[in-house]
Amino acid sequence: MSQGSFVFSSMALRSLQLDEDMLERHQYKKQLASHQLNNYLLKKEARDRAPLRPSKALPAALCQDAVVVNALYTGDLEAMQRLFPRGSTVNLIIEPQGGDMRWVATGEGLWSLSYEQELTTPLHITAGRGFTECLRLLLQRGANVDLAPGGTTALHESCENCQPECTKLLLIHGANANAVSEEGLMPLHVCTTLESFECAKYLLQYGAAINGRTLDEGDSPLHVAARNGLPDHVDLYLRYGAAVDRQNDEGLTPLNAACSQPQELQELQSYCKVCQTLLGAGADIHTMDQDKHNPLHMACKNANPDIVDLLLAKGACVNEMDYGGEAPMHNILKVVSYKVSHEPERIVRALLNHGSIRVWPGALPVVLKHCSVSPRTIEVLLNAYSQLKVRDTWVEAVSPEVFQEHKEFYESVFSLEMTPRSLQHLARCKVRNFLDGRVHIVVPKLDLPTFIKNYLLLDYRGYIH
Repeated sequence: MSQGSFVFSSMALRSLQLDEDMLERHQYKKQLASHQLNNYLLKKEARDRAPLRPSKALPAALCQDAVVVNALYTGDLEAMQRLFPRGSTVNLIIEPQGGDMRWVATGEGLWSLSYEQELTTPLHITAGRGFTECLRLLLQRGANVDLAPGGTTALHESCENCQPECTKLLLIHGANANAVSEEGLMPLHVCTTLESFECAKYLLQYGAAINGRTLDEGDSPLHVAARNGLPDHVDLYLRYGAAVDRQNDEGLTPLNAACSQPQELQELQSYCKVCQTLLGAGADIHTMDQDKHNPLHMACKNANPDIVDLLLAKGACVNEMDYGGEAPMHNILKVVSYKVSHEPERIVRALLNHGSIRVWPGALPVVLKHCSVSPRTIEVLLNAYSQLKVRDTWVEAVSPEVFQEHKEFYESVFSLEMTPRSLQHLARCKVRNFLDGRVHIVVPKLDLPTFIKNYLLLDYRGYIH
């Protein structure tokens, strides 16, 4: 222990942790109060547009009647007309049966395993299930449109469950388009699927804050849409004036958020469209998050070749390092083994053609071990070198199963132990070294046959020579 330092006791550390937790809760309450204050005028304006809503709602009452609950969950309009005649109480609070189990403190240091219940209302139930006529009946009977016993409003419920007609009906009756849930989310923040597009449109038409931020991470609706790969939402939000380069609390812009999200094969095109739209709106390709990851780092990590091509065409730097000292090439090579269907070879090829650093030759056996399931990736990498020192470690790096599956290719690789690279390949390396990072610009303009251009650009042949 250095001079002048001291050790915290466990009690002191616990006290410091409690102080930190108290400060975080205080900050959260301040943010929530600020949201609610800013939303007051918007809520008043929405109420002024709702002539059907009564000026004074009846107080909420607890309901445990199974007949009422059954009518609500099944959307039985006739039953609801009987159960909720004019003048009856419709502002009911319902505690659903079942749910997830959790440990709950019962007092005197005892804990009990109980069902986690989330309070709801008739308005929430009908709005979330798309029972539009039942919802209309409740609103006409004076239901409190902004009642939120479970921490969310009925509007959150209808948007999260992609019920556009219910969303529109709630807004017409004065629902606050900027209501903040206990989790710090506005209704636009829960529009996270393709099917929620119409809900998002209605929210914006009724004054939803296009740049409203979540309380936990500071995400705007554009961040949410980009992260979930929703091109139509992104286009809509931009037309309503969304800030294209606003950063959240982690330093992510919407473009960073889209590139950083793990993407399945069937989602690659959607995320590419999102990035294309954001770039068309002027998104900055150089913005880094707290770990100095830029969009190119993230696109390589998630192996989306089309996004990588877009970013490189816009001038992304292929050799920029993150805090860990890793360039985009490192990121793609680390995921090749479980992203083979994403065509990682296209990314490696594009990075090399734009002047990316190469793998240190001594590390090639390690790369071979982790990337051998993608022969095309190995082919592109090896063709960036004029000379290769093939050793027994190369043979050992490729599993027998992979070798048998791609036998012809790996035999051509291992044969280089006794054979020099071909004159044709050496000429290719000479041209590429001379162009030095301008290969992608110069080669397509050369007056050469297409197959020679492709050869210079490291096109795939299925063997090494």
